[in-house]
Amino acid sequence: MARPLNLAAALASAALLAGCSAPATQTPSAPVAPTTSAPGTTPVPATPSTAGTPASEPRLGPDGRPFVVTEVADFAEPWAMAFLPGTDWLAITERSGTMHLRDQASGRLLEVAGVPDVVDAGQGGLGDIVPGPTYGSDATVYLSWIERGDGGTGAVVGRARLLVEGDAPRLDGLEVIWRQTPKTSDNGHFSHRLAFSPDGQYLFVSSGDRQKMEPAQDLGSGLGKIMRLTPDGAPAPGNPFADRGAPSDEIWSFGHRNPLGLAFDAEGRLWSSEMGAQGGDEVNLIEEGANYGWPRASNGSHYGGGDIPDHVEGDGFTAPKVWWTPSISPGSLMIHSGEQFPQWAGDAFVGALSGQALIRVDLDGEDATQGDLWEMGQRIRAVTEAPDGSIWLLEDAPGGRLLQLTAP
Repeated sequence: MARPLNLAAALASAALLAGCSAPATQTPSAPVAPTTSAPGTTPVPATPSTAGTPASEPRLGPDGRPFVVTEVADFAEPWAMAFLPGTDWLAITERSGTMHLRDQASGRLLEVAGVPDVVDAGQGGLGDIVPGPTYGSDATVYLSWIERGDGGTGAVVGRARLLVEGDAPRLDGLEVIWRQTPKTSDNGHFSHRLAFSPDGQYLFVSSGDRQKMEPAQDLGSGLGKIMRLTPDGAPAPGNPFADRGAPSDEIWSFGHRNPLGLAFDAEGRLWSSEMGAQGGDEVNLIEEGANYGWPRASNGSHYGGGDIPDHVEGDGFTAPKVWWTPSISPGSLMIHSGEQFPQWAGDAFVGALSGQALIRVDLDGEDATQGDLWEMGQRIRAVTEAPDGSIWLLEDAPGGRLLQLTAP
């Protein structure tokens, strides 16, 4: 049974992680951290009753935060989720290679057949899922996962029809439409987040640097890039480096390390959250042909403390709009419609892994500043918005919970 939670301990001025201090950013506004309590602990006294609070002011939940958290389900290794338009289904992927459908009306969980075999190692496995722009008419969904081949491992994107017949949903006609090139050794920084442009014409795919660094600056490599494709997986017409041939003809932006979040705002601007190394986590406004600097510029340092030049005016690189040092490890990105939380209309929400937090980033046109930070007590892998405007989170842990955040 779904049950409300008293989550999150009072934010200390010490580390979000052992050995890390609270995050600092280049933006002038520091996180605002409501005082809350950790799971299983006695909550601190709640904020006085909000009865009679003007409608224009956010109401607070029992633990003093401007939302109420309800535990909905738990999963072995959850990675991504997507609400399927026009249905009661929420699709959830698990890194080990399992996919579920949750009936939001009844709470039933069904396992989906026909999911591809995946390489489940390191950061690899079954990744993202998004409904296609024509889902309402043909039930097409897009998936990302990791495969093995010549040279090692790499991400792929595929599409299939998601057929739900009774209690036996399945993927039908799965086909691979894109492969990350080149395949490499190691099992990290695949990225493989997916996002369709609001008009449905383009599929954007994040392709991490695979922990190789320098390929992110090489336009002859598909690593460390954000790609713009057609829904069929072909290079989109008009890409900025199309005249250089494959794989340059897929590239929309480059100089990325490990972009694990992609989301469009209401004006059609593409935003990305990206993991830095030892600090230098970022939220970026993604622009055609822009170079985001990795590994030649970062507001963090290499593991072990090796220096990387900071972003500075005139260095030829596009600087992040918001950044964190020490790391919070952004694992996902969502931009809120304001349907249920009108005070946050148009703002971005970042799920923090090492930071074990949900972070709000205030978006104002092409500018951004860091807003609230709420400690969640677990690594937050995914964040998305439901059709009713509630915010949903997936924890990144064995037995990671699916959580719903609603307005008090």
